[in-house]
Amino acid sequence: MGVVFEDDVSGAWNEMFSAPGQPRPIYERLLADLNAYQPQELRLRSEQLAHTFIDRGVTFAHSGEERPFPLDLVPRILGALEWDRLSRGIAQRVRALEAFLADIYGEGRIFDEGLMPRRVVTSSPHFNRAAFGITPPNGVRITVAGIDLIRDEHGNFCVLEDNVRIPSGVSYVIENRRAMTQAFSALFSDHRVHPVDSYPSRLFAALLAAAPAKAQDPVIVVLSPGVFNAAYFEHVLLARMMGVELVEGRDLVCRSNHVYMRTTNGERAVHVIYRRVDDDWIDPLQFRPDTVIGVAGLVNAARAGNVVISNGIGNGVADDKLVYTFVPEFIRFYLGEKPLLDNIETHRLEDDEARAEVLGHLERYVVKPVDGSGGKGIVIGPQATKTELKALAKEVASAPRNFIAQRPVALSTHPTFVDESIVPRHIDLRPFAVNNGEEVWVLPGGLTRVALGAGELIVNSSRGGGSKDTWVLNDESIPFRGAVPPASARSRRYSGPPRQNDEYIFEQGEQ
Repeated sequence: MGVVFEDDVSGAWNEMFSAPGQPRPIYERLLADLNAYQPQELRLRSEQLAHTFIDRGVTFAHSGEERPFPLDLVPRILGALEWDRLSRGIAQRVRALEAFLADIYGEGRIFDEGLMPRRVVTSSPHFNRAAFGITPPNGVRITVAGIDLIRDEHGNFCVLEDNVRIPSGVSYVIENRRAMTQAFSALFSDHRVHPVDSYPSRLFAALLAAAPAKAQDPVIVVLSPGVFNAAYFEHVLLARMMGVELVEGRDLVCRSNHVYMRTTNGERAVHVIYRRVDDDWIDPLQFRPDTVIGVAGLVNAARAGNVVISNGIGNGVADDKLVYTFVPEFIRFYLGEKPLLDNIETHRLEDDEARAEVLGHLERYVVKPVDGSGGKGIVIGPQATKTELKALAKEVASAPRNFIAQRPVALSTHPTFVDESIVPRHIDLRPFAVNNGEEVWVLPGGLTRVALGAGELIVNSSRGGGSKDTWVLNDESIPFRGAVPPASARSRRYSGPPRQNDEYIFEQGEQ
C-alpha cells in the first residue's frame, strides 16, 4: 500500500484534489507516481533533500541555529494557460508600479489628478526624497520584483503584497529545482516542466540594459552587507551565476561622482550595482551617517548618471501596504488597462468610517502594519485572544496610518509530507519578475512557501515555514513569453558572459 493522503477539512481551496480522493486532472500523473512510494521511502527521500541543502549551504538562521530551509517533496503544479494569465497580470502590476515610482519622484500627476492624497506617499516610512533627480537611463527602477500571491476559497489568485525593494528567495527556486531533479528525477519524466535556470542570465541582461549609455564596457557588481546577512548565500549564488563580482561597501569608493571597485590590479570603474543593502544603510551621506556597510557618495554618483543602483532607492514606498490598496487605480491611470489580478479586500484605516467598522469587529479581520515584512506584527483576528485584540485596538486608534485591515482569506492548501504522512498545509506563491526596460519577464514557477504547522496561515521561514518546487507545465500550444533575452539587451558589450553552471559556496541562509 502506498502513502495515504489525509483529507482536507479546512474549507480552503485544495490545489491537488477537487474532492476527497478525486485529483484535479493536472495532478493525476503526479499522484499516481507518488502512490508508488512507501512512506518509509518518501521519508528517506525527504532526508536526502535536507542533506543536499546542508551540503550546499542552503540554510537559514532560526533561534541562533543554522538549519536547512525545509523543501517539501510534493511539488506544486500550474498549467500553461493559468501561468500565462498569472504572468501577464504580474507584468502588468510591475509596469504600473514602475510608472507610479517615476511619477511620485517626478511630476506627481497622480496627486494633481486627485487620485491619491500626497500624504499617503510622504507619510510612508520608505519614501525617500533622496530619490528625486535620479532618473535611470532606461527608466527602470524595479529591475526585480517579487509579487506575493494567494489563491482564495474560490480558486482565484489574488495579490497579497508587492515587494520591489530587495525581494529575496529566488535562490530557493533555483536550488529547489536542482535538489528535486536529483532526488526525484523519475517524477519529471512524466511531465514537461519549464526550467528555472535562465533566471541569472535574465537578471544579467536586465542589469546590462540598465547601464549608463556612456559606459562602453559596463561593469556590474552585486553589493552585499556581508556574511552575517540572512540572504548572503543568495548574493553569492547570483554573483557567481552571473559571472560578476560580489562586493561589500568597503570594496567600493566614490570619487568625483564616479564609483570604483578596489581590485588587486588597482581601481576599476563600476557602472551598475545590484544592491542587496537597504536604503538606510547604503550611503552615509544621504541616510544613516553611522553605516559602515554602505558607500559614501553613492547616491550623488547615481544622480549624476555615472552609476545605476538596482533596485532603485526609494522603491519601498511602493511596498507600503497602504499604497497597495491603490495599485488597481494605478493600473487604470497609468496604463489605461483593467487589472488582471485582484487585490484582497482591504480597508484603509485612516478613513473614519472604515476604522470604526474594523475597531468594532477586530475579531473578523486580519490587521497588518503597513511596513511589516516576514509576517511580523500581523494579527489574525479570528485566532487572536481578547487581550491581543484590546492591545491592537489601542495601537490602531493611536496611529491608523500604520495599519491596514483585510478580510481573512483561507489560503489554498497543498498536500505536504509531514512525519511520514501527506497532509494539507496552507501555501502562497512568490513569482519573480525581471524588468529590462522593454519587457517584464516572469520566472516560470516562482517560490511556493508552505506553512508546515497544522492550521498555520503565516508561511515565512521565521515562523517555521518551508517551500515547494513549483512546476509550470510546458504546453507547446501556448507560446511561452520571453524564452530568450531581447536582442537589444544581448547586444551590449560586457566583461565576460554569465556563468550558469558554476559550483558555488553558500555562507549563510535566509529567513
